[in-house]
Amino acid sequence: MRVLVTGGAGYIGSTAVAILLERGYEVSVLDDLSTGHVDALSSQAKLFKASILDVDQVRAALVGCDAVIHFAAKSLVGESVEKPELYHQVNVLGTRNLLDQMSEAGVKKLVFSSTAATYGEPDVVPITEESRTIPTSPYGKTKLAVDQMITAEAKSGLAAISLRYFNVAGAFKSKSGWLGERHNPETHLIPNLLRASSENPLKVFGNDWPTKDGTCIRDYIHVVDLIEAHILAIKKLEAASHKIINLGSGGGYSVSEVITAASKVVGKEIPTQVVARRAGDPAVLIADISKAKSILSWVPTRNIEDMVGDTWRAQNASASN
Repeated sequence: MRVLVTGGAGYIGSTAVAILLERGYEVSVLDDLSTGHVDALSSQAKLFKASILDVDQVRAALVGCDAVIHFAAKSLVGESVEKPELYHQVNVLGTRNLLDQMSEAGVKKLVFSSTAATYGEPDVVPITEESRTIPTSPYGKTKLAVDQMITAEAKSGLAAISLRYFNVAGAFKSKSGWLGERHNPETHLIPNLLRASSENPLKVFGNDWPTKDGTCIRDYIHVVDLIEAHILAIKKLEAASHKIINLGSGGGYSVSEVITAASKVVGKEIPTQVVARRAGDPAVLIADISKAKSILSWVPTRNIEDMVGDTWRAQNASASN
């Protein structure tokens, strides 16, 4: 089977490409390299350096493919507030182009990288796939629009699964080296935590939340567990069906628990600074993953110490290169 991975040079996409190749899949990659890294890709993958909006290149990338895993997107919540038109263009119109070219090429299998941001601030925790979707950012709105677009497309025969995941973390050691987070700017807690210093302590946004230790709780998932779910999803696709499935740990970790895990990994206390809460931050975000268990036969196998430890090893490997 040949799989087209859009956004395949990014953090999650390059991990998917590496694992797919190791499992014996043939892989094509479409990525404009605006945020991805060509050195994260194996030479075994066939790279099309192009935008998801490029009709001809998307058509060319689909040649010989049996399925698509669609990661290509703009994904920074803050940037989406500043540039909503860009997010609509790339995320919504880009996916429209992909779906149109898939239809022309007769490619009927799609796994889409959706997000918990489609839910917005939840009424009930843990969050199920039936929870109301009221996204609070243009980013979340574009991902919800794509989910709705895919539902409509499934009526014409498309076999699709949208995976709505929460906080992805960790790294993967491929045959050619570590694949980890290389965002600029870096907005994720774990890599920023591991780079904290006395001169630049990690900011903790509030320690008076209604949680067990006063810090926010988020649901983290190891990037390798995440990709396992994507590969399982390819095998579970059904014609003329669009399923939406949450991915997470199903439990969640507080900011304090993540800091403790990181301190244990690096062998010293990590400098932190408690600052005011951020407006719009929910106290608790946790996924209900019962559908992932029942439909995909998937359960996460890596915990927060695995995520922090792999991130630490990947950071050290890149620093020594």
